[in-house]
Amino acid sequence: MPTEPLSRGRIVATAIDLIEREGADAVSMRRIAAELGVGVMSLYNHVPNKDALLNGVAEAVLSEIEFTDDPGAHWTERVRMQARAFRQIAHDHPRSTMVVVSRQLHSTAGLLPVERALATLRGAGFDGADAVRMLRMFIAYIVGSLLREVGVTPTFAPVHNRLVKAEGVDPALFPEVHSLAPLLDECDHEAEFEFGLELLIQAIEVHVARREGTR
Repeated sequence: MPTEPLSRGRIVATAIDLIEREGADAVSMRRIAAELGVGVMSLYNHVPNKDALLNGVAEAVLSEIEFTDDPGAHWTERVRMQARAFRQIAHDHPRSTMVVVSRQLHSTAGLLPVERALATLRGAGFDGADAVRMLRMFIAYIVGSLLREVGVTPTFAPVHNRLVKAEGVDPALFPEVHSLAPLLDECDHEAEFEFGLELLIQAIEVHVARREGTR
């Protein structure tokens, strides 16, 4: 069979595969060329540098997000659907998640989730300043959840290794940690994400009620 022609899409796909196997630190132009069996200089005809390659990885992963939206649904339900869709990155591309959350993208793939979220919040009646603040809050929460889910943040987020062992904690110094060690040692990512998402939405609804009560 003839070899598939070298293209930006093929280079990016190879980078994603490498990241999922070995992590983003393994990516270099030389390593990608070796993975493809081509000369490193041939990559530069399609991708100018490593930074552009990593942007391509983030864009490719983001473009796979399947947003489902119901314009007739309440804004809170639309926000839930959008947040869950973004979180799907961690399921489909766990290690590439780190690349996605570390890049500042101005492409269609990068701006589409932002546009959808802002349109939903503006459509719900929030002014521009509040919509932007809420978007930033949701992004902070979603990114933090993704980092925990893929095992980057160790705090109370065990993935492969136990974080707290009851037998290794001095109950006199750390009575709460000792007593709650079994809970600290487990993490249902789905349940944790939904719990936090509901708290954020409820907090916004309280904010709206207070604002309307002062008018």
